[in-house]
Amino acid sequence: MSESIKTVFEQVHAETDLKENTKAYIARQYREEPKHKTSSVRYMKYAIACVCIILISLTAHRVYFTATSKISIDINPSIELNVNRFNQVISVNSYNDDGKELAKQLNVRYQNYDDAIQAIVKNEIIAELLADDELITFTVAGSDSGQANKILSELKAETADQENTYCYHASNKDVQKAHEAGLSFGKYRAYLELKKLDPTIEADFISQMTMREIHDLIHEHSQDNTDTNESTSGNAHHGHNGNGHGNKNGKGKHRNSE
Repeated sequence: MSESIKTVFEQVHAETDLKENTKAYIARQYREEPKHKTSSVRYMKYAIACVCIILISLTAHRVYFTATSKISIDINPSIELNVNRFNQVISVNSYNDDGKELAKQLNVRYQNYDDAIQAIVKNEIIAELLADDELITFTVAGSDSGQANKILSELKAETADQENTYCYHASNKDVQKAHEAGLSFGKYRAYLELKKLDPTIEADFISQMTMREIHDLIHEHSQDNTDTNESTSGNAHHGHNGNGHGNKNGKGKHRNSE
């Protein structure tokens, strides 16, 4: 076999081998490429699923820990329960020194608001104050008016036979103003009532007072105004403003007010 023919055959074999190797390479790439794509798609699906789970978790957390109603409980400890849309207490805020002391003793987070209120009323501090004829008020406000009205109605029904117990409604605007003044919105409502009778009264003056003391001030100022009006106008009697406080001797009967 001449060298030229041998060279040609070698070239043909080389070309044949090259073609075969090329075919084999292409085949491998064809077989491996779908696997690579499938793996990428799988990882992408996992990533999307993880992102969705995170977003759902964040949304659920935000929904759960957003207060839709607030309950102000004032006797002298002044505290507020923040209630979520599921009727669970998510936090407790205190608005005076006695309130801070009471809040330390409470373990009502994540309880239904009804159970939380029962636990608060049964607390030793509150029980002793009620036994000493102190007044207690429950004031409800909230962005969810349906829930807030339901809570208020239940409180009225549950406390209807209790002396020295009062239930009120407050607006969200009053809540904001109360907190700006450093008061619970329940005590702020009483402060506004007192300020109508005595414009010189300041929020700081009543922040540490009991609801009984504030009530007595309201009664005294109401009585003074009544006496003044009677002496100047000659009218036989002018009634007080009807905002739910009892008589001066501390034996006021229960009354609910909107």
